[in-house]
Amino acid sequence: MRPPRVPTPHSTRADPAASAEASASLENLGHQASRGVLVTMGGTWSKALLQTVSTIVLARLLDPADFGLIAMIMAIVGIADLVRDFGMTGAIIQAKRLNDRTWSSVLWLSAAVGVLGTVLIALCAPLIAAIYNEQQLVLLSIAVAPTLLINGLAMPLQAKVQRDLKFGVLARIDVLSMALGVGLSIAAALAGWGVWSLVVFTGAASVYRLIALWSAARPHWGRPHVDREVIPLLTTGGSIFGVQLLNYLARNVDNVVIGRQLGADVLGQYSRAYALFMLPLQQLNGPLGRVALPVLSRLQDDGPRYRRYIRAALMVIAYLTLPAFAIAAALAQPLVLLLLGPQWDETAAIFALLTIAGVAQAIGNVQGWIYISLGRAHRQLVYYLVSRPIIIGSFFVGLWWNGVNGLALAYGTASLAVLVPGFAWAIRGTFVTGRDVVLPVLRPAALVPFAFAAALATTLLALPPVLHVLAGGLAGLVPLGLAMAIPAYRRDLAQIVDFVKQTRKPSAPEGQAATVDATDTTHTDPNPPARPMERGTP
Repeated sequence: MRPPRVPTPHSTRADPAASAEASASLENLGHQASRGVLVTMGGTWSKALLQTVSTIVLARLLDPADFGLIAMIMAIVGIADLVRDFGMTGAIIQAKRLNDRTWSSVLWLSAAVGVLGTVLIALCAPLIAAIYNEQQLVLLSIAVAPTLLINGLAMPLQAKVQRDLKFGVLARIDVLSMALGVGLSIAAALAGWGVWSLVVFTGAASVYRLIALWSAARPHWGRPHVDREVIPLLTTGGSIFGVQLLNYLARNVDNVVIGRQLGADVLGQYSRAYALFMLPLQQLNGPLGRVALPVLSRLQDDGPRYRRYIRAALMVIAYLTLPAFAIAAALAQPLVLLLLGPQWDETAAIFALLTIAGVAQAIGNVQGWIYISLGRAHRQLVYYLVSRPIIIGSFFVGLWWNGVNGLALAYGTASLAVLVPGFAWAIRGTFVTGRDVVLPVLRPAALVPFAFAAALATTLLALPPVLHVLAGGLAGLVPLGLAMAIPAYRRDLAQIVDFVKQTRKPSAPEGQAATVDATDTTHTDPNPPARPMERGTP
């Protein structure tokens, strides 16, 4: 028997005026979605520029061990921050409606948990130092601990702004907080502060972000209380938290294993490779995810529009990230030499191997949107209980086999191995089909080996690093240009361009449909979580 589908609103007779109003509302949502993607993407690209400047400058001012020490701390503090959030950010965004009393309860609960987390990390600082056998981590852990309180205060504020689809506000806050953190951390490094300049980055960016979100959300706290109204959020958040915890472990146990077994210097090399590997994901999947979750949550009762949005998102992700990872892997040596300098030579091989995991993560992030937006966080938790131990196990197998390079390769292989079963489990019993997931990815994936080979061929030339990167990047784009001679690829390009054009079209007047749905990718082709410091920064 075919599994039950998620219900759609077409089973009852609707009043014509109400239907027209709903249609106009959905068209306006599509317009907000497409604008939100570009506004958020613009902010993220601005952050990427700042992050690249920070990476280039700090890599020349600090030692690899300095980055390794911070990576050691954040691998553990990040777990505490996940517990502090407990999936509430996703639960708030996904909830259909929240009253003022529930908002007030969430504010007080989040603040209280933030205080508790800060105290616990400070008390556990000697234990963190003992785990890695690095006494410097005692004071560093105490200094980083208050970010848990800051994030606890900021979490419900960010969720509210994001829920209200104020993507321009969030983009502006992200860019300014990054700019402040980067500027102060570089100044501290120039002043000789060493590893403490990285702590300055974390603290300055977090404090500014809290102040800006407070100004944007204007919270009304009321008297201290936590009422029963938060129980449904905690129930949903608990499942989201379980997923986030397993996912966090799958992406951060490598830091603990490398730091414990190989030391801060090797971990520093690995952390910079990871930072470079995360750049394409952060610049595209980050903005798309921030916009997609609230938009898909609002479309959860409209199957056709929901499916079109999923197809559009997958197509954009695949065309922009898959060739980017292929070209970056081919140019790993000159790219690392250009960005980080000669003392980071071991980072190049690690980075090239990590791009395999990047391919899986770029596409796999869409699974989370489907689970959370359709209220299926419990199902996602079941899947992660199976898949994430496989990835975590790959860290130990890879490290045992061939050190840090073996770990990076095993990580990528395991990530690819769980990708297809993950999508099959995510869409089962929903209106999303396998064609919705597979078809948007096939054509861009076919270009990956050609882009890699073209970029790799340029490394045979005797060129300085900057010219190597430029020549290799242009060569890697040649197969994409040649593919435009094929009608199917031209249709894909037209669909992406149409999606972008929606940002210039005003939303339809009430009762009047817009000419093109912003989430529609079929009109030209009938078959088409805030943590103390994200990995990859500063």
